[in-house]
This record gives sequence, structure tokens and C-alpha cells, in this order.
Amino acid sequence: MTALPAIFRAASAAFLLAGPAVAGLGSFLFPIPQALAAQSAGRLVVADSGPFVPGTTDVPVMPGLASAESEPLVFDKPGGRIVQAVLSGDVPRQAVLAFYDQTLPQLGWRRTADRVFVREGEELRLEFPQPAKQKTATAVRFTLTPR
Repeated sequence: MTALPAIFRAASAAFLLAGPAVAGLGSFLFPIPQALAAQSAGRLVVADSGPFVPGTTDVPVMPGLASAESEPLVFDKPGGRIVQAVLSGDVPRQAVLAFYDQTLPQLGWRRTADRVFVREGEELRLEFPQPAKQKTATAVRFTLTPR
């Protein structure tokens, strides 16, 4: 019975990934890894985490964003995991916020403040290290910590 939430997460992931195309934010589809049915310690486990933020297996990468640094900062301890990764791309900041405001709640994340989401004892923060008015690519820092 504990596998049931993972199945619902996998099914909802397929629907939510098509959501931005329906909302007019673009037409793109993510490949859904076959290992989505696996589950460990109440967390979804994915063998190929290509469409996910580096260092995570449950935070999707918005199309148009790519890793902006060689390796994410990852600490995984019994008390929880700490992940910090930076992605960047030629996408507007508002589109990034709209994507994650729509996508993360469908994966079980609950928004508690502007750019802050919580789920299962973890907190995810989205930060933009550059001023919004710069003409360079949008950079997004994802920081995941125990709550």
C-alpha cells in the first residue's frame, strides 16, 4: 500500500509536465523515466534523473534551463539532505516562477512563502542570484534543506 503514492506521483508528473504547454508557456514534453515506480524510504527513486535538478530526484528542470555549474553541492545524512544547484537559461524569470508554482504542488510540494516550498520534512527555496533587469541568462539557485 505504500507504493500507491508513488504511482500517483508518477501519473501526476506526466499530466503536470504537459500543463505548461496547455497554459501557453510552450510546447514541450519530458521523458518519464521507467524507474518511477521504485520507492525507497518514502521518497521517489529515479534511476536516470536527467529531467531533474542535479542532486535531486524529485524537482523537475524547467525546459530552457540547464546546469550552470559542474557539480551541485549535495549532503545526504540521516537527518536529511542538503542540495544546492544552479541552473540557467534564456527564459524569463516570471516563466520560471510560473512553471514551479504550477509544477511543484502537483508533486506534493506546498508553497509556504514566495519562492519557498515544503514537503515531507524538506524545504525548497528558489533564488535568483542576478538582478532581474540584467540582459544575461536567468540563473536560478535551488536550495533544498531539512525542515
